[in-house]
Amino acid sequence: MDAVFLSRIQFALTAMFHYIFPPFSVGLGLLLVIMEGLYLKTRDERYLRMTKFWAKIFGLIFAIGVATGIVLEFQFGTNWSTYSRFVGDVFGSALAAEGIFAFFLESGFLAIVLFGWDRVSPRWHYFATVMVCVGAHFSAVWIVVANSWQQTPAGHHLVRDASGRVRAEVADFWGVVFNPSTLDRLSHVIMSAWQSGAFLVLSISAYYLLRKRHMEFARASMKIGLVVAVISSLGQLVTGHTSAQTVAKHQPAKLAAFEGHYPARAPGDMVLVGWVDEERRTVRGIRLPGMLSYLIHLDRDAPITGLDHFSKRDRPPVQAVFQAYHVMVAVGMGLIGLSLLGVLLWWRRKLFGSRWLLWGFVPAVIGPQLATQAGWFAAEVGRQPWMVHGLLRTEDGVSSTVTGAEVLASLIMFGLIYLLLGALFVFLLNSKIKHGPEDAPTDIEDAPTDAKEAGA
Repeated sequence: MDAVFLSRIQFALTAMFHYIFPPFSVGLGLLLVIMEGLYLKTRDERYLRMTKFWAKIFGLIFAIGVATGIVLEFQFGTNWSTYSRFVGDVFGSALAAEGIFAFFLESGFLAIVLFGWDRVSPRWHYFATVMVCVGAHFSAVWIVVANSWQQTPAGHHLVRDASGRVRAEVADFWGVVFNPSTLDRLSHVIMSAWQSGAFLVLSISAYYLLRKRHMEFARASMKIGLVVAVISSLGQLVTGHTSAQTVAKHQPAKLAAFEGHYPARAPGDMVLVGWVDEERRTVRGIRLPGMLSYLIHLDRDAPITGLDHFSKRDRPPVQAVFQAYHVMVAVGMGLIGLSLLGVLLWWRRKLFGSRWLLWGFVPAVIGPQLATQAGWFAAEVGRQPWMVHGLLRTEDGVSSTVTGAEVLASLIMFGLIYLLLGALFVFLLNSKIKHGPEDAPTDIEDAPTDAKEAGA
């Protein structure tokens, strides 16, 4: 049993499961600020019930997210001790900042948001909600900083310790923070998080409308969720484009794997859907000739650095990266279409009466999660074989004393624990959805009075 491969599988499992929850936290944090702000402005009780309901959902997501995130940090010291020794000075500063400026800010004010409705003034409660939102976003900032440094390391120098081992040390803290890929990747991550929160709201609101429960609550929630969904979905398209340009400049092997582009220096096509033939070093599928070159350089004839430029040992697994990247793009485009269709029907006053679209919104909550997981898979596997791009190979970062059998045992244990946590989350979330918002009108009182209102 290969300890390196099993350690990678274990970290992927725990990271992917944990990352279900942070995007929901960041996105819902923004939506809570909007909803409670509307309540303070209008004093409409619908927005108060709305904020209280979604705050409970936020609290559940935050709790499970914290529980699953702790495991990740322990793995740095158990399975990846060599990596931790190499990046500790750089990575540790970002994680410390995340704990001080983000986690404690978010968790401290969350208690007021959940339990302080009758204990503090409305304005102070709203301030707490804003701080929870800011804390969730700060958490994303510092985690993205740490990860981006691994993709495009900057602001450091290499030193040799007393035992002769090389490690990275911070030479310029702000150089580490604003490394070449931070801002592009952060904007892309934030848009995906807003999208996750928005489609969660759309999904649950559509479910209530289809069941004819909490109708006024659901209609108001859906309008807010739809606005954020459109903005974030279109924002994903823009930030994804700028992020790809950064990848082309600093990680050309990854970009080449995204599109299965093999020629060392040749114009690049954009593949809409296809399959990589790694033996013949080509892609079978539907393509737009020269479009990759145009998107990266605004010139259809501009050369793109291909996989043949790199030795085989420096190339990522092409097929896996290619398919994950195209899943992300396909799902993202689908979410753009779905959200724009919702706005169109809202404008035509047919949104809430279009049951086929409501049925489409219910499972759409999975879309941002699928796109996010596929995107992270493409980004992380795409930088292989490097754990820190150009500085540390993945095979050199694993703990030398950990055996494959030990990693397999812990992998099985974590798998079972996460399975239980996942089942618990689904059970509690389902219970809160079925209970619905507090003090909601009855179905009869909540029913639309005429067809025009139903379609508005």
